[in-house]
Amino acid sequence: QVQLVESGGGLVQAGGSLRLSCAASGPIIKIDRMGWYRQAPGKQRDLVATNSGAIINYADSVKGRFTISRDKNTMYLQMNSLKPEDTAVYYCSATVFSLGRAWDDYWGQGTQVTVSS
Repeated sequence: QVQLVESGGGLVQAGGSLRLSCAASGPIIKIDRMGWYRQAPGKQRDLVATNSGAIINYADSVKGRFTISRDKNTMYLQMNSLKPEDTAVYYCSATVFSLGRAWDDYWGQGTQVTVSS
């Protein structure tokens, strides 16, 4: 079973930085797209950034402040100049080709990021 495990969330003051990690494990043959999403209380889950190898996309609200990167089956999100409105549960997602299942989408359990003003 493919699993995605996020880490690196926490409490930080406005203007500070955090680095999130997402490690994919299991019978993975290939990973296509990986991405970060976030969900604030009472709001829908929104895209933050995606990485499909050569193609990287960011939400307008994080451009210039967040950087997504990948190293094999691990994905990172470097978050700088954090704002209180960045407070949310951050989820990683991946489109994975795994043994016995072909292509499928997977989600991590989420990690809380809280930015105080």
